[in-house]
Amino acid sequence: MSKRYTAEFKRDAVALALASDKTITEVARDLGVSPEGLRGWVKQAKIDRGDGPAGALATAEREELVRLRRKVREQEATIEVLGKGVPRTREAAMGS
Repeated sequence: MSKRYTAEFKRDAVALALASDKTITEVARDLGVSPEGLRGWVKQAKIDRGDGPAGALATAEREELVRLRRKVREQEATIEVLGKGVPRTREAAMGS
């Protein structure tokens, strides 16, 4: 089971990792988090600052993408439901 950490905790952990002379693994061990998790937070923080690789999504962009994909799924479901009602309406209009 994975733990959830607050944005503030992640931000402070990243600041500590970047300011420390210790390795990411050592800082992670001191904080009680996984080294992979802390590496991911540091990587995302660099992307958010504009220091990431070309094409990498900032946190805000990633959140917007998730929101827009959810909205598309909802709209597709609505269209599917509405589309199923159209043939019945046509049949009723033709008197069948």
